[in-house]
Amino acid sequence: MLDQTATSVESARTREARKRWLALLVLCLGTVMIVLDSTIVNVALPSIRTALGFSETSLVWVVNAYMLTFGGFLLLSGRLGDLFGQRRIFLGGIVLFTLASLACGLSRSPTMLVAARAVQGIGGSAVSAISLSLIMNLFPEPGERAKAMGVYSFVCAGGGSVGVLLGGLLVQSLDWHWIFLVNIPIGVLVVSLTMALVAEGKDEGASRHLDIAGALCVTTSLMLAVYGIVGGNQAGWGSGRTLGLLTTSAALLASFLLIESRVESPLLPLRLLGSRNLSTANTVGVLWAASMFAWFFLSALYMQLVLGCSAMQVGLAFLPANLIMAAFSLGLSAKIVTRFGNRLPLAGGLMVAAGGLLLFARVPLHGTIALDVLPAMSVLGLGAGIALNPMLLVAMSDVEPEDSGLASGIVNTSFMMGGGLGLAVLASVAAARTKALTDSGAAAAAALLGGYHVAFVVGAIFAAGAGVIGGLLLRDGKPVEEAVYADLPAL
Repeated sequence: MLDQTATSVESARTREARKRWLALLVLCLGTVMIVLDSTIVNVALPSIRTALGFSETSLVWVVNAYMLTFGGFLLLSGRLGDLFGQRRIFLGGIVLFTLASLACGLSRSPTMLVAARAVQGIGGSAVSAISLSLIMNLFPEPGERAKAMGVYSFVCAGGGSVGVLLGGLLVQSLDWHWIFLVNIPIGVLVVSLTMALVAEGKDEGASRHLDIAGALCVTTSLMLAVYGIVGGNQAGWGSGRTLGLLTTSAALLASFLLIESRVESPLLPLRLLGSRNLSTANTVGVLWAASMFAWFFLSALYMQLVLGCSAMQVGLAFLPANLIMAAFSLGLSAKIVTRFGNRLPLAGGLMVAAGGLLLFARVPLHGTIALDVLPAMSVLGLGAGIALNPMLLVAMSDVEPEDSGLASGIVNTSFMMGGGLGLAVLASVAAARTKALTDSGAAAAAALLGGYHVAFVVGAIFAAGAGVIGGLLLRDGKPVEEAVYADLPAL
């Protein structure tokens, strides 16, 4: 009888563990929709411009409308998940994103497409802000969490590169509408599986009072900041518009912090800002996101504009880095974390990534993919594979479960703002260097390459700075015993 009882208990535990891992795959499938959409659109922009009659200046709003609402609603989405149920907000985000994707795919005018992209951003912010929190709550044990976060890290790191490849395939084989319409069956599948496999993560005893004034201030502040950043290069960083937007954003952020210090149920409990690991990880995340944008966008531009590669060739060139990140994210990174903790792998991985960016800073004018691009890609894939998992783990390590959705929103906001600001800064640096070389008589391709070289060096400095800050300031918990990892269920 005792043996039968023990067997029954063990069987129940096995079923529960399997359900958790299946739920993780569902959450990652939802996340990959969002990550893919961030890059897949870039490949289709020329086709969209021709089909809908966008002007050269208005085409940028196909990207910017999404970035504005995505970045602006991240923090609010995370808190809504804590207050009203994380699964509920996640499902709402998937449904909104899917319906907006349908509207994008059926768009017949620039106005309709831009408006649908803005709604997509709201849905995407909810999915991104909540998915990390749900995963942290699904896997409270350190060993399981390390492996689960490795899977999530792989989705985040590799999805962008896959988006370029998939975008090129869809545009060449079908037409631009399908880069949006492909989200519809995925969204329906994610909604169905989430309802079956993901349990509600809301604390039933939590207050449902929402800090309306704080929400309005921080959401408007973030949207104005993103607007100012993405338009900084075009309007000029010293222009009245850019300075006015950023100043107003800063004033609203200050007002938000003042409100949070006085209300009974704040949107952002200020005690979270006292978390050393969360604050440091967000600083590291800003710099890392800036360097990642240097890698992804500038290397793609180098291959397309200097080497003359097609969109499909660019996507294929990213595959080696994705395979290396897959190997680390889906196993090796978790083993490293269980052995050494989070701090050292994070710092070491970022330093390796900085080295990869420096390799890109020496690519020649008449280079080749095999000899010049793939070695740098491989080193960057190695660094990213080592660093991304511990970065996400350490950011959430000091956070209580009832604040996990908010903390997830903060982490994603840091990455969003760091990536947007980094891209703007690096594009300005590259453009300035290119103009100087052009004025001195350099050929167009050589001038472009000179600008990319300088931008890659700045990106390497960002990555190295992130590694130094993480190595010096993060506090590492006790490493997880290797035996804990060895007992994890197979995926």
